[in-house]
Amino acid sequence: MARVDAFLKLGREQGCSDVHLAVGTPPVLRIHGELRPIKFRDLGDTEMERYLEEILTEAQRQRLADGEDLDFSYLASDGARFRVNVYRKLSGLGAAFRYIPSRVPPLAELGLPDVVADLTREGQGLVLVTGSTGTGKSTTLAAMVDRINTDVACHIITLEDPIEFVHEARQAQVVQREIGTHCPGFAQGLRAALREDPDVILVGELRDAETIAMAMTAAETGHLVFGTLHTPSAAKTIDRIIDALPAELRGQAKTFLAQNLKAVLAQALVRSADHRGRKAILEVMRMNTAIARLIETDKTYQIPAQLQTGASAGMQLMDQALMQAIQDKEVDPDDAYLHAHDKRPFQRYVTDISLLPKIDLAGQ
Repeated sequence: MARVDAFLKLGREQGCSDVHLAVGTPPVLRIHGELRPIKFRDLGDTEMERYLEEILTEAQRQRLADGEDLDFSYLASDGARFRVNVYRKLSGLGAAFRYIPSRVPPLAELGLPDVVADLTREGQGLVLVTGSTGTGKSTTLAAMVDRINTDVACHIITLEDPIEFVHEARQAQVVQREIGTHCPGFAQGLRAALREDPDVILVGELRDAETIAMAMTAAETGHLVFGTLHTPSAAKTIDRIIDALPAELRGQAKTFLAQNLKAVLAQALVRSADHRGRKAILEVMRMNTAIARLIETDKTYQIPAQLQTGASAGMQLMDQALMQAIQDKEVDPDDAYLHAHDKRPFQRYVTDISLLPKIDLAGQ
């Protein structure tokens, strides 16, 4: 058993999502979004190197020696899976281990809006799940793939960096490919996927112009494509895609999005009301004629107004979803306040007054 497995086992027993190991500090766990150090000594440089040597391949050791960061999946001795990033910092090596549950959670168990299940029944087009790192995008996408795998006899190809949830074939044939192991990059994997007769393609991250363009081609040619971006809202997602492309392709991109984008789900994880977990809260945009026209006429700044009045189509702003979750007593109002864009309506629910803006009485 690798010695690092002891820290990973302790983290799982504590219910953590991440284990952080770094030279110069004790191991740290992230539990329900908060960092908590383990009662352990500061890790030394040699000690950290030996921990990692036990779980790295020879090729990975060489890449690390050459100054590269590493991203890979790791199977601990007890069968638990982790997504791992190894990096160098000022004081030496560091590593982040993200726990990946062995079971793909069903959509119903995640408590997501009904529109998420509806999107798994789309025949073609582009569906984007967005949000900052650690907001549960991978879990939401895995649950959507699992729903398709359960309901539809089709061919699903996933491109992941690294592979996280492992899908067993049910109704569908599921082919999971890892970037750096099975193909050199997302764009190359997408190009190959188009020759492999897929019905559904999952792209772990639309991280560059080439990958975005290939995803557009796949969606436009009759495939259902799921992808992620690190954007906080639907409107900013549209802007990010257009701005990422060369100027000569932006007009074409607007037309593509207006015709082929099915939805944007912008996700945040908010601490639950009982502080025993976190709940996914979603801003939802579904394409319609009005939003398509806004995209084509460079008026994406008006998209939030469409979401605010689009409840009948399953649409909602992040702030609307947060407010409903507070009223349903599903989330901690203080944490919801921190995630809100317009914080004023949330101030009356805040219990920690230190979070509220200070009033300058002297200036009145």
